[in-house]
Amino acid sequence: MSSFPESLLIANRGEIARRIIKTANRLGVRTIAVYHKVDAGLPYVSEASVAIELKGDMPVQSYLDREQIIAIAKESGAAAIHPGYGFLAENAGFAREVADAGLTWVGPSADVIDVMGDKVESRRAVAAAGVPISGDAGAALKTGDEAVEEAERVGYPVMVKASAGGGGIGMAVAHDADELRKAFENTKSMSERSFGSDRVFVERFVESARHVEIQVLGLNDGTIVALGERDCSTQRRHQKLIEESPAPHLAPETRARLIESAIAAAGSVGYRNAGTVEFLLDTRTGDFVFLEMNTRIQVEHPITELTHGVDLIEQQLSIAASGTTTADFNPVSRGHAIELRICAEDPKKFFPRPGPIDGWIEPTGEGIRVDSGYTAGTEVTPHFDSLIAKVCAYGETREDALARAIQACGEFQIEGLVTNQPFLEEILADEEFNDGRYDTGLVERIQIRLKEQAKLAKRSA
Repeated sequence: MSSFPESLLIANRGEIARRIIKTANRLGVRTIAVYHKVDAGLPYVSEASVAIELKGDMPVQSYLDREQIIAIAKESGAAAIHPGYGFLAENAGFAREVADAGLTWVGPSADVIDVMGDKVESRRAVAAAGVPISGDAGAALKTGDEAVEEAERVGYPVMVKASAGGGGIGMAVAHDADELRKAFENTKSMSERSFGSDRVFVERFVESARHVEIQVLGLNDGTIVALGERDCSTQRRHQKLIEESPAPHLAPETRARLIESAIAAAGSVGYRNAGTVEFLLDTRTGDFVFLEMNTRIQVEHPITELTHGVDLIEQQLSIAASGTTTADFNPVSRGHAIELRICAEDPKKFFPRPGPIDGWIEPTGEGIRVDSGYTAGTEVTPHFDSLIAKVCAYGETREDALARAIQACGEFQIEGLVTNQPFLEEILADEEFNDGRYDTGLVERIQIRLKEQAKLAKRSA
């Protein structure tokens, strides 16, 4: 029988903290928010049962202060800690410290986070379970010569990646040995600076690819439940902008193989709680390879909730407390959902544009859901990620969901702040996106088209 922690500290801020608090409050779980003084006016602070200020001059470092957060959890009577996404969510050391403090960690074990947080080790683990990967499942490459040897085996072009990396940091494409040697050294150096690890590997670069991921829930009895797929191919600089579920024009047999591989990947490490297994799908061949596993709740989890009739935060809390899902957990795939990431950034070059919010009116209507971290009168500071809200649209068909997403994006009124809404509207109006047969190069192609249109307009003026 499922149960929930009596009290929950949310080791995060903004939109995801607010999202977790909403579910926990509904379940009668006492919620404890932590906040730096720059976030004191954000909605999640007042919506929690208790809010406690984090000490420290540097906002980001305060949310990364493991010792302080655990001390607050103990002092406030928290029974569990939910890390959300980002910050400490995939920090194995923090997960161990939470457990050592006698608190419940809402997520997979520290050992699993360790394995899946290292791309070399995760590739080795899933490959042993029969999950397809690109390149060798062996150790990290130590020299440029080793990288060239591996590239000659898998075939150019290749992608150079940091084993401990994330967010596209350090990734580089090489088309020949000279490019590869230079990219290898640059990635190795950047990885050491950014992640404290210089472990690098090489895999084949897929020129026309889709980024497809599978949502999973791992239970204490070893069961892995898969909740369909999300297409996350609409990206800028390897950062997602729009996601949708299910993935359009995905062959049923490919979907079945993706789900089977995701279950095998999660099972290979004895996964528990919510996680996401990500794949790169070659649009020309239909083949796919494992990319990575995110050992936390994803930013784009709402579209899975909309298309399966579940609350993933509720299931996370249930699994953390009792090892299983709630008694009424009965996911059924239905309809289509699209998520738009509204960011405080320049809509052309995507540079962050923090500032005060003078007006904030969220779209409403049938099939519309908005998860936001801000309201009118609050301020987007330069200290954190530029994501300010997620607009989700659900419909019985992709056409219905897309029409609602277009309307909702246009109706979202944010005054006093520059956002990426105009560019999101360009994507939603794009013929390739509307057809649903796009790949990870979509955003770049739209940017090129808009630049050409601007040049023509300037010449004719």
